[in-house]
Amino acid sequence: MVFMKTETSRREALALAGIAGLAALLAPRMSFADAAMVDAEIKKLYGDKKFDSGKIKLDVPEIAENGLVVPITVEVESPMTDADYVKAVHVFADGNPMPGIVSYKFTPACGKASASTRMRLAQTQNIICIAEMSDGKLYSTKSSVKVTIGGCGG
Repeated sequence: MVFMKTETSRREALALAGIAGLAALLAPRMSFADAAMVDAEIKKLYGDKKFDSGKIKLDVPEIAENGLVVPITVEVESPMTDADYVKAVHVFADGNPMPGIVSYKFTPACGKASASTRMRLAQTQNIICIAEMSDGKLYSTKSSVKVTIGGCGG
């Protein structure tokens, strides 16, 4: 007859927690995205299509004293009619663990292509914004955010 143990003793739970903690210490440091990773993500979405400048207003601080809560506002110039509207806006960062920050979908019913949020930035980096229009045109803009830690440049 085989008995299966269904409860874990305190000693076993502590041993498992110790192993998990040791594994976390020995694991390699988290890697960060770079410009090439951001380019690869954009290429996945849009291939080799060309990007124009203009139409996008990207509002991020030049210096963020706290990288945990960096405000971002994106606004795209568009009449937002059935014939001419913003379909999507994608925001990327080239210094975070994952290159994609946020994506917004819009319809003519939105009335305005504008969105705000807060993002976490791990270090000083570039923020790249892509706007996809209903006619297939793409617009891009980039802004650099310097993240400081305790008042010192990072």
